[in-house]
Amino acid sequence: MGEKERFAAGARSTLRALATGLLTMRRDPLPRLRSLGWLPHAHVVLIALVICPFSAGNSNGEFHQNPTLRMLFAVLQSVAVVLALSRPVPAWWLSTITLFLVAALGEAEVSQDHLWPWGIEDIVLHTLVLLLLALRVRPLIAAQALTLTVLSGLLNTLFQTQDHNEVLTRALVPFATAVVVGASLRMSRVARTRLVEQEVLTAEERSRRTLLEERNRIARELHDVVAHHMSVISIQAQVAPHLVENPSADLKENLAGIRQNAVEALTELRRVLGVLRSEDPSAEGARHAPQPTLDRLAELVENVRGAGLAVTTEITGEPRPLSPGVELSAFRIVQESLSNAMRHAPGARVRVGIGYHPSGVTVRVVNTAPDRPVAPSPGAGHGLLGMRERTAMLGGELAAGATPDGGYEVIATLPVLFAAPGAHPVEDTA
Repeated sequence: MGEKERFAAGARSTLRALATGLLTMRRDPLPRLRSLGWLPHAHVVLIALVICPFSAGNSNGEFHQNPTLRMLFAVLQSVAVVLALSRPVPAWWLSTITLFLVAALGEAEVSQDHLWPWGIEDIVLHTLVLLLLALRVRPLIAAQALTLTVLSGLLNTLFQTQDHNEVLTRALVPFATAVVVGASLRMSRVARTRLVEQEVLTAEERSRRTLLEERNRIARELHDVVAHHMSVISIQAQVAPHLVENPSADLKENLAGIRQNAVEALTELRRVLGVLRSEDPSAEGARHAPQPTLDRLAELVENVRGAGLAVTTEITGEPRPLSPGVELSAFRIVQESLSNAMRHAPGARVRVGIGYHPSGVTVRVVNTAPDRPVAPSPGAGHGLLGMRERTAMLGGELAAGATPDGGYEVIATLPVLFAAPGAHPVEDTA
């Protein structure tokens, strides 16, 4: 599409919007003030009710022959103000048409001493309608309404039969002020709403990114665990034919297939790990580092004590080897809990408990209240999220929360028997 075509399309769109702007029923929700509730809207209704009899009684020199008609027009203008609370565009049409008819039908009876084409009461009521309209529709529509209001007054002056004390230019000041104030308040409200929506989207995106980063980190750590088992399978499949006298061709073929599948699985694992590590340069230095297990718990506790945190440990039950995934997850949960205690509870005492039982292992880390105020943490909240992800991955349970004495407690139960979603339970054979 060329530049001329784009300009023509934009012009048509603008003209269409101008043509249909004051024919739409769309409007923003009625604004409410938190501290005042519906009180301002009740005041609008009250103003309309109070001005109505004044407008009907002060006939502005009009409709001496038919006061009922003047009363009808006064009621219609007051109704337009109340209607503007729910239907601002139709209310503006009602008020504008009423103003035009009042000026057109009563012009011959208005003396030069009286205001024309609109009286004070008419201006006040229509100003309220314009304000309520500008609060709830786009500024372009509010500007159209102001323009048509002025044009209706100019049209009255074109067909006047005598000189009058015209207030058209003076009425333009409150009308324009109402539109500007209403449009400004609406734009401010829209900006605040969009800012809140953007903050919600940003928070959701941050949480999603944090979750993905934590899952990538867990995947990188578990790669070594899975790779170890696959390497063992490959070696065992390669050695097995030499442990049997005169192995059959079928046995050799099956073992060769097992080894080939294991080698291919290792290749795929390395490829996936390469993708994950390419997004995290800090993981490159840990490529060949062995993954920690609960055997290194004492080393971890000593390091934390060296950083100034008072830590005690308690191991219950009969310690036994667990599957590498469970060992790694248990160690990481203790590590993250101690890190959180150092950041959020300086000076607190921490107790680490490892409980072995037939169905799995329970990790419990609890700290007392900090002995001094704690500055807000700038972290992204990976610690607790990582614990939950590791526990859920193993089919376990995790509970974390404040203790009655002002401290914090983390309890994770990691089962020996666990299953991936949609799979049958797999028994730990380690």
